[in-house]
Amino acid sequence: MAGTAGRLIPIGVWAATRVFLLLLVFKVLSISPLDVTTDVSSIYHGWYQVLTTGSFPSSDVTWQYPPAAALAILSPALLPFLSYTTAFFWLCFAADAVTFALLLRAGRREDGSGAQGAWVWIAGVALLGPTAYARYDLMVTGVAVASMLSLARARRPQVAGFLAGLGAMLKVWPLLLLLGTAPGRVTRRVWGAAVASIAAIALGFWIFMPGAFAFLGFQSSRGTEVESLGSLVFHIARHHGWQGQVLLNYGSVEFLGPYVDLVSSIALGLTGAAFGWLLLWRLMARTFTVATPLDAAFTAVLLFVITSRVISPQYTVWLVGMAAACMTLRASVMAVPAVLVLIATGITMYEFPVHFADVVNSTDLGITLLVVRNGLLVAAALIACRRLWVAYARAVPAQEETAEEESGSSEPESERLLTW
Repeated sequence: MAGTAGRLIPIGVWAATRVFLLLLVFKVLSISPLDVTTDVSSIYHGWYQVLTTGSFPSSDVTWQYPPAAALAILSPALLPFLSYTTAFFWLCFAADAVTFALLLRAGRREDGSGAQGAWVWIAGVALLGPTAYARYDLMVTGVAVASMLSLARARRPQVAGFLAGLGAMLKVWPLLLLLGTAPGRVTRRVWGAAVASIAAIALGFWIFMPGAFAFLGFQSSRGTEVESLGSLVFHIARHHGWQGQVLLNYGSVEFLGPYVDLVSSIALGLTGAAFGWLLLWRLMARTFTVATPLDAAFTAVLLFVITSRVISPQYTVWLVGMAAACMTLRASVMAVPAVLVLIATGITMYEFPVHFADVVNSTDLGITLLVVRNGLLVAAALIACRRLWVAYARAVPAQEETAEEESGSSEPESERLLTW
């Protein structure tokens, strides 16, 4: 009885919050004069009309996604009896429901501790507001979460690899999910499946749909997006005579003007440094548990987000998904970063769409919201990095390792708690 109630409560809360999100995207309710659904009704629908002709929108610089993104944009064709926009929202709802069900199933334990992952998903998607259903990132995150949970179960690593490869061809970042796989046969099977799926998908699109890789040339002229960490320099500089502009550029609102190229280059350099640190961690990692790949993936995505020239609101969906997957495991060391991500996600909705005009105009409120939101994400990333290093990259002393082997502990390795 208690177990049934423990499942019904999160299901009920999920349903209630999702009804609220649907009311927002269908404009029955409103939290802001800014319409966040225009990306779907205008941009996505325009891409859909081009993609249905059998080619990519290669002349549109706002198309900056890997070829499999076409599958998400074309997905409303599965519901031909609905308008494009309506079908897209219902498919996001379906992806949300499947992801929630996977997390709820993965977190089933007698003590209820694994349900934390489902609760993180419930709260995180709700806190982001209508943006969660008005971008295709939720679909991508669902694929990424399925990959992580498959890897945690360690039964079919090839499935995890295939899903990670598919996710990477949808929006690149899911390729980071495979950073923390255990050395040896598991890594070979997972990475092999990921490479095979990426190659197969890329080859298929390259042969059958012209312009599949045109997106690779649409990034070089981008500025610094107004919500990114680097944008804070220009938000403050505008109050001290900086001669630049805020314009819609390459599909997002960006700063353009003096020193923007420098700040953008620094951001790219920080991304490179973050990947260097992750590579070092991988080389130094000595302890691998069922939670290692999930904790490493969460940390990697956090680093990717905070060093990006663009921190669009929907990026927090990625972080919520990774945090939720981590919280299905008792052995994860990412509880604090997960909480910080949830708080940052709530502030993100307050920043976009509620007070986006303040952000664009660099008002005191807009700057404060960005400082707090981005500060929380930076803090989450730094704490995640420290915990990842301490928990997994510190070698186990030889005498402890020997004593553990002699003790013949029957506790499954996947459930051991790391002490640090």
